[in-house]
Amino acid sequence: MIFLDVETTGLKKEKHSIASVGAVYLEYPNHRFYEECRIWDGAEIEEEALKINGFTRESLADPKKHSLKETMISFLKWASECRDKTLGGENPSFDREFISSSLGRYSIKSPFGARTIDLHTTSYNHHKMRGVPIPINKERTNISLDTTLEYAGLPAEPKPHHALNGALMEAEAYNRLIYGRKLLPEFSSHKIPVYLIQHR
Repeated sequence: MIFLDVETTGLKKEKHSIASVGAVYLEYPNHRFYEECRIWDGAEIEEEALKINGFTRESLADPKKHSLKETMISFLKWASECRDKTLGGENPSFDREFISSSLGRYSIKSPFGARTIDLHTTSYNHHKMRGVPIPINKERTNISLDTTLEYAGLPAEPKPHHALNGALMEAEAYNRLIYGRKLLPEFSSHKIPVYLIQHR
């Protein structure tokens, strides 16, 4: 499985652009990808997105960066070495759709399927399995990524968001929830809660 995280200039794939791509292959976690890119010409930029990901308008248009097309080609080359290209993450449909849209912009076929592995669902199910009440807001689940990270014995995601850091933290949390063990050296100092070891 590939844990994928993208930072974008907004929420709509039709008018916003990918700004960076981060990914880690769960089965071989030293196999990682990170690249920032120059957004496509005419892409819209939301100020709220810049607050979240820390990019500036100037950095998004930096001519020294690879183009979005070049970054997509680099990402596919990296992904070609992954036997299982199932995408996972906190909200993987969002990331997958932006990747697919970006590839389609340059008539490049996507190797990624429609099915994804959602960390939120994994966390929700683990809460249910242990009989832990689900945090609710407006009559629906309020389990955020930081909620899941804390549940897995990890710190909150640093701000501003960084695509590779997000992918790594999500992969680490997933591994702890499913296998009850650590995955990445970056988080080796963070103890695994006893309940993750006992309920597997």
